[in-house]
Amino acid sequence: MSTIELNKLLPRDYDKKALIVLLMDNLVWPLLVIVFAAFVYLLPETFLTVRNIQFLLYSSAALGMIALAESLCLISGNFDLSVGSIAGFSAMFAGTFMAQWYPSTPGLAGIALILFVGGFIGMMNGFSISYLGVNPFLQTLSFLIIFQGGILILSNTSQTNLPELYTYVGGGTVFGDIPFAILLMIVVYAFTGLALKYSRFGTKVYAVGGNTEAAEEAGINTKRVVLYVYIISGVLSALGGLLFTGFLGAATPTLGESSLFPAFAAAVIGGISLFGGRGKVLGALGGVLLLGTVEAGLVQLRVDPNLIRTTTGLVLFAAILLYTYIEGYRSRLLAE
Repeated sequence: MSTIELNKLLPRDYDKKALIVLLMDNLVWPLLVIVFAAFVYLLPETFLTVRNIQFLLYSSAALGMIALAESLCLISGNFDLSVGSIAGFSAMFAGTFMAQWYPSTPGLAGIALILFVGGFIGMMNGFSISYLGVNPFLQTLSFLIIFQGGILILSNTSQTNLPELYTYVGGGTVFGDIPFAILLMIVVYAFTGLALKYSRFGTKVYAVGGNTEAAEEAGINTKRVVLYVYIISGVLSALGGLLFTGFLGAATPTLGESSLFPAFAAAVIGGISLFGGRGKVLGALGGVLLLGTVEAGLVQLRVDPNLIRTTTGLVLFAAILLYTYIEGYRSRLLAE
């Protein structure tokens, strides 16, 4: 049977509904194009330059890792309020370790240390939530507070004179002047996206997020899946802290402090379901780039920094309203 004959047997509005659902699931990309075009119009001499686009990507890399960490938790039907604190504490712990406690520590060991610290904190989150039955909100909120205070216990001053290899991850360049952090962000997002789509673990994550009881009946060890998700989330958050350290040239007490809500906003704007089981990490990357574009454009327009912070909150609020409407409309379409 030919494609034309097959299409005649399908409802006429089938393709239209499928296209609408596809557009709603990937709405962040048209929004990104529109916002970027608006700033190109307002800043024709600077915004479309290669240098500006490169800096936009570079400055978004660290937040991109933290947004990816949050997205994985959301897809699994959970969330993590401590991703920013994990990034900051891991960076400050590794920075203090190398700058004050053991100054001769090589950079590679420092990289392994910061990722281990992030993964260990993530493991504690996941164990409490999956095996002890602690509510994710209460668990991750408590760790947010604990590790924000832990940063100041470690040190209230910035840690500098870190190994060159350690800061290279977030501050070095390759192929001339391309920041290594950009390539790392692309590779990590691509690997995570492919793993979620094609691996058995990725299928389990979506299954647990979609319906935990059904996943258990299908033989999936849901507790173990949630534990692994939080460990990966902790490692990704620590990787964000590592990129922030390279970007700033130091581990600072405020590193990652204000990254939670932008990371959460990026995930929501990118189409990650708040109820779990649906969404693509590529959408979260689009959300990160959208927020970065808005911030970069407002900075170049010389908007007051406090208004820029308020704008981020407004973008998150608008994203939640839009998400609520899209969820309702999407449900009605699928029901039909």
